[in-house]
Amino acid sequence: MSEADRNASSAGPLAPYLARLGEARWVVATAAVAVFAVAFFSPAPWWLIAAAVLAIVAVAALLPRRSRQSRRREAQAQAMLGPVERLSAERLAAAVPDPLILFDQSGRIAHANRPAQTAFGAVQAGVDVRLRFRSPEMQELVRALLVGNVRPSGVDYAERVPVERHYHVNASSVGSGTGLFVLVFKDQSELRRVDRMRADFIANASHELRTPLASISGFVETLRGPARDDPKARDRFLDIMNDQTARMARLIDDLLSLSRLEMKSFIGPDERVDICLLVRGVIDSLTQLAREAGVEIVSDIPEGPIEVPGNRDELIQVFENLLENACKYGQSGKKVEIAVTRDADDQKGGAEITVRDFGPGIPDEHIPRITERFYRVDVEESRAQKGTGLGLAIVKHILSRHNARLTIRSVVGEGAAFTVHLPGV
Repeated sequence: MSEADRNASSAGPLAPYLARLGEARWVVATAAVAVFAVAFFSPAPWWLIAAAVLAIVAVAALLPRRSRQSRRREAQAQAMLGPVERLSAERLAAAVPDPLILFDQSGRIAHANRPAQTAFGAVQAGVDVRLRFRSPEMQELVRALLVGNVRPSGVDYAERVPVERHYHVNASSVGSGTGLFVLVFKDQSELRRVDRMRADFIANASHELRTPLASISGFVETLRGPARDDPKARDRFLDIMNDQTARMARLIDDLLSLSRLEMKSFIGPDERVDICLLVRGVIDSLTQLAREAGVEIVSDIPEGPIEVPGNRDELIQVFENLLENACKYGQSGKKVEIAVTRDADDQKGGAEITVRDFGPGIPDEHIPRITERFYRVDVEESRAQKGTGLGLAIVKHILSRHNARLTIRSVVGEGAAFTVHLPGV
């Protein structure tokens, strides 16, 4: 019994009931009016109407009464709740950018946020979480969580379809006594990809440097031994050693270029470059190389300027790489075309520069990977042409810094076309 009820009880035996009637007076009045309204429109006997009204009064008098003090305490308790305590678990889960799954003590999923639905498909409530994630490490993590023995470090988990994704999964209980548990999936796919690329890069760079070093070392031993007094062999070996040394120098220069580009990959260019004038200069610088390869360079460049934002030296490096590759690997076609046009799809007046050769072309399966470091369509042909396998990787990094893109089209036996899309100012 509340304090108000005890006070009323001390004033008389009927006082508590009268106090409750007073508290519910508006409810009683409304119910009585409703009963009389029904009786007015129906031929109900008077005693039935009186019994209904008395029943309403009796129920209101017997209902437990909430004192003003108790109501005030409830209102104060609600007001003292912080903004986080007022939030539901579903709303908190929706604010987490990583996939998050809540499940109960039986292992059944209670809720999965939107990133979890995107990453793992339709994750329906009521499904056992162990049926959705069947890998041994996830089974063990859920089992340990349900028995209260979770490793703080979590586990690594991989989804294989539709695309391979790697996650680090952390698990914990939700509060104390809630009976809910949570799995949070931190996507590690990009870190894994970068680590794999770094390992591949080190392995490839080591391999590329090891070959000329082994060649030079072998010739040095030969010159110290059998070829010591053979001028003809000595001159031939020295020429080969000179070529191998130059190859290592080109490789180191390209590696340094890539390193510099990666260090400033997020710094956009702040100059304006006339791309027509720049491409004409690249053609002039490579005319001798084309002549030695037996290739004719045919250009189609507008007379007026086309200005784009860019770093002049880096863009020269892009088109030198593309034009040099076209002359070397497409020399069987005897002709290379280079055309500069305005990009019709760019409202800011960007430019499209296409370098096309008429050589053997590139098979379709190689095109998606051709800009990777050290990737070669034909290893022997690339080395014969003194390529390092880094030229197109440098092109891709430079264009990425310029917010530009490279498209490659090729038909085997008909040549390849490399098109640079530069945004306007």
